[in-house]
Amino acid sequence: METICLIVVLAPLFGAVAAGLFGRQIGRAGAHWATILGVAISFLLSTVVFKHIIVDGAESFRVTVYTWAQVGSIPLSIGFLIDELTVTMMTVVTFVSLMVHIYTIGYMHEDPGYQRFFSYIALFTFSMLMLVMSDNFLQLFFGWEAVGLVSYLLIGFWYTRDSAIYANLKAFLVNRVGDFGFLLGIALVLLNFGSLDYATVFAGAEALTDRTIMIFAGHEWQVITVICLLLFVGAMGKSAQVPLHVWLPDSMEGPTPISALIHAATMVTAGIFMVARMSPLFELSSAALSFVIVIGGVTALSMALVAIVQTDIKRVVAYSTLSQLGYMTVALGASAYSVAIFHLMTHAFFKALLFLGAGSVIIAMHHEQDMTRMGGLRKYMPVTYWTMFIGALASAGVPGFSGFFSKDAIIEAVHLSSTPGAHFAYICVLSCVFVTAFYTFRLMFMTFHGRERFSGHGQEAHGHDSHADAHHGHGGTPHESPAVVTLPLTLLAIPTVAAGWVIGPMLFGGYFGESVSIAPEHEAVARMGEEFHGIVGMMTHALGTAPFWLSLAGIATAAWFYLLQPDLPARIKRGAGLLAAILERKYGFDEFNALVFGAGARGTGWLLWRVGDAVLIDGAVVNGSAHSVGWLAGIVRRVQSGYLYHYAFAMIIGVLGLLAYFVHGIGR
Repeated sequence: METICLIVVLAPLFGAVAAGLFGRQIGRAGAHWATILGVAISFLLSTVVFKHIIVDGAESFRVTVYTWAQVGSIPLSIGFLIDELTVTMMTVVTFVSLMVHIYTIGYMHEDPGYQRFFSYIALFTFSMLMLVMSDNFLQLFFGWEAVGLVSYLLIGFWYTRDSAIYANLKAFLVNRVGDFGFLLGIALVLLNFGSLDYATVFAGAEALTDRTIMIFAGHEWQVITVICLLLFVGAMGKSAQVPLHVWLPDSMEGPTPISALIHAATMVTAGIFMVARMSPLFELSSAALSFVIVIGGVTALSMALVAIVQTDIKRVVAYSTLSQLGYMTVALGASAYSVAIFHLMTHAFFKALLFLGAGSVIIAMHHEQDMTRMGGLRKYMPVTYWTMFIGALASAGVPGFSGFFSKDAIIEAVHLSSTPGAHFAYICVLSCVFVTAFYTFRLMFMTFHGRERFSGHGQEAHGHDSHADAHHGHGGTPHESPAVVTLPLTLLAIPTVAAGWVIGPMLFGGYFGESVSIAPEHEAVARMGEEFHGIVGMMTHALGTAPFWLSLAGIATAAWFYLLQPDLPARIKRGAGLLAAILERKYGFDEFNALVFGAGARGTGWLLWRVGDAVLIDGAVVNGSAHSVGWLAGIVRRVQSGYLYHYAFAMIIGVLGLLAYFVHGIGR
């Protein structure tokens, strides 16, 4: 089993090396076969490990691959922790990644960077596996930074475009803010526990509950709270929580396959996984949980509202991801870690399906991304339409589909939570049900229903997801994507429907074992289990609850606006005025960052240059000292005249001065 775990990690890495370093030699087909084979092996072996731990009920285990350094008594090692949480993430990550790899053959087949792209996405999979399988904070940080690096490369994959370079730089800088907090949290763990090993830290966490640290004079903070808050700052960057969310919508500048991989199963889920893994620490800090649940609620609702004014098909799905990540964060704050991971899993399937479906539409529309230039595509793209429709039903939380089970579980968990701020978060996620259903079916109706608005516009590519001008050709009637694109959509549609059906054993059957810890006073999930009577009972009960009717109202409103009264949204937008402007400007976060951190940093730099460098350093220190030496030398030079009587006169003055000093001293 240890060898299998090692192969799970290394197989995608070997594929990435083969495609990246030997891409010219093995050609385009060789590149995609090497990477797909590597990820396929990783997925198949992940299912073997999953069966061993979950189905066969084997105990979790650790694998120490090697120790690469020893700092005093602290070993720095590479190792794997294989438990219920790990195998769930391994299976989800490798399956979604495999679907994206297959899909990429059709989507990127004419792109000149074909081999490079396959190398990057395989490397992305390797990095995420290193993160989720780690058994210590150091390896966790390696995987954490590796997914950040590869996302930077993939968002800026089309590096000849200024917008792509701006987007990947933005992602890099925003994540540096989060990672700075994350690194400080790890440093504080090492300082207080003397170890970076998960088992050692978790075992000693309760003993540190009374230890405090003074960050500001006169204010004592609980060490565990500070550690959790710093670690969560890292999660806010990676999992795009307000206000560190601004990079994620711009990640749409990368090709659609990587948008699906980032948003569904890799980078943005890293923060959610990390907090769940650190549950033994977070359960000891009510303040940290309260902060988490409030941030999650704000993110869920505020980002869902922005999605309703987007016209770029990929950006609608991107803001949907932000909102869904907010749902997961709310579940973490409610101590419902199993529910958060459950929603992470179901979301990975339906979000990958929606993103890849959007990419299929973009191909058919000759790389047009503006939904106002689409419409009526249902008859041209039946497979894409029906698979995306399944994804939309799951996203909207319609009973029977995977998203329904996980989202309703989150709403109920936060409703039962005793965490401070839970009531606020409950209002946010409940309101978000209507908004989510509305923007999801707004996308479906604008894209696939109504009149055809693409006639006469197909000759130009108005969107951003172009293959550096090497795409499928322009013009012509839209048509269904090739099988290599529709096959992953079909395969993803299956878990999009059925993944939620395992809610019973996953949430209430002890599925996660000891891989997550929940304090006795945080009993929301346990209370939910007492009222759970199977998936049929859950769906029947849902018919009389607010989330179901809010979801139905959102779908009906979208149908009214975009099918029955298509002119109504424009009139409402004009009447909304300031509110519409705020949503379109995304609450002004970009302008604020540009003003404070952009113009502010440049202004500070200019001030330091003009005052600090030109006036103080050059003026006072360098040139000032030189002028002072010259002035003093000019005075001394006058004394050194070379005439004997000048020197004799100076000596007489000196003698008289000494006599006066001594006479004055004796007189006293």
